[in-house]
Formats: sequence, C-alpha cells, structure tokens
Amino acid sequence: MGTMETLIIFLEIVMINLLLSGDNAIVIAMAGRRLPAAQRRKAVWWGAVAAIGLRCILTIGAIKLLHVPFLQTAGAILLLIIALQLLLDNKEKTEATKAAASTLAGAVWTIVVADFVMSLDNVLAVAAVANGDTAMLIIGIVMSIPIIIWGSTFIMRMLDRLPGLLYLGGGLLGYTAAEMMLGDPGLKAYVHLLPHDFDKLFPIFAVGLLLILALILRRRSHGQSNH
Repeated sequence: MGTMETLIIFLEIVMINLLLSGDNAIVIAMAGRRLPAAQRRKAVWWGAVAAIGLRCILTIGAIKLLHVPFLQTAGAILLLIIALQLLLDNKEKTEATKAAASTLAGAVWTIVVADFVMSLDNVLAVAAVANGDTAMLIIGIVMSIPIIIWGSTFIMRMLDRLPGLLYLGGGLLGYTAAEMMLGDPGLKAYVHLLPHDFDKLFPIFAVGLLLILALILRRRSHGQSNH
C-alpha cells in the first residue's frame, strides 16, 4: 500500500468518525448538563475517552456483532430508555435514577451505555475503510476525540441557554434507535412484509412517541409535586 493510498484511507477513517461523533456529543451533553460546573469537564473528558475506547473495540469485532439477530433491537430499546431518562429533569426521576444522574460516575455510566448501543451500527463503515489495518483504525478513531469534547461542551452550553433543545437531542436519539431496529438482521424479513414506506415512517413515529411519553411523565410528575 503506497503512502498516498494510506493517507487517503487514514483521512477517510478520521472523517467518518467526525461525522459519527455527533451522537456521542449529544449524549455527553445531555448526561452532563445536570452535573455541577466543576464536574462537567470531567464528565466530558471521561465520556469522550470511553466513547472512543468502545468504538475501537466495537470496530474490530463489528462485522460479527452486526450479524447477531435482534442485538440491534435490544440496543435500540435500551437507547430509547436512556433517551427518555435524559429528557426528564432530575426532579422527575425516581430516587435511584436521580442519584445516578447527579453524580459524575452516573453521568459517565449513562454515556458509556448509550455510546455502546449507538456505535453498533456505525462502526462497520470504519472497519470497511480500514481494511483490517488495526493500527490505522485506532489512530483514526482517536483523532476524533477533540471534536467530541468540543461538540459536547458547546451543546451543553446551548442546553443551559435553551432548555427546549433537550427535546431535539432526545428526538435525535429516538430516531437513531428506530434506524437501529430497522437495520436489525433479525427483523429485516418482517419489515418487508409491512406496508409501503413503513421504514420511512417508523423513525418519525418512534420520535413522536418518545417525546409524547416524556411530556406525559413530566406533567404527571409536576401534578404529583403540586399536591
């Protein structure tokens, strides 16, 4: 492999990871926004490092993982649950969830789990470009750490100024979860039997259902707190 070809492949890996880092930045920002200011930077750094570490591991074994039936569906359901929890304020969660969300360890754990399930269907593109070159793969992935850190810090500040953007972030996570379900090899045969354009409408339906459920739970919690 020539120097120019190696450089092109390396740049492709970096660019793909930069594009895939958007979801990671959103998760880190949403999970860390309730932490004290002093702990936010730690959550961003630890969350970014954990996300990159997981992506390295997953990319190496991505092809095998992506062919396990219903694995993506299980991950999608877990991601929907995480998205719902992130959409709810600390005051509207159970005591266990509240404790987890308000600590550095709890925020980092939320980031790790969400990044894990989101990365399952993303890393295949990176693995294909690397063509088995593990060293180039890992170096390219690590190069995306700065964009994750900068992006999550920026999104966190925006959420402080415009809390309504939280629903946009939650909606994006819901859309990602729906896309994961549709790409599950265990469900593909059944998806083809469903009405035309189901694959286009399902992600929209999933986002709507997630946001409506979050609004209902928030309203119910406010109603209970007022009594």
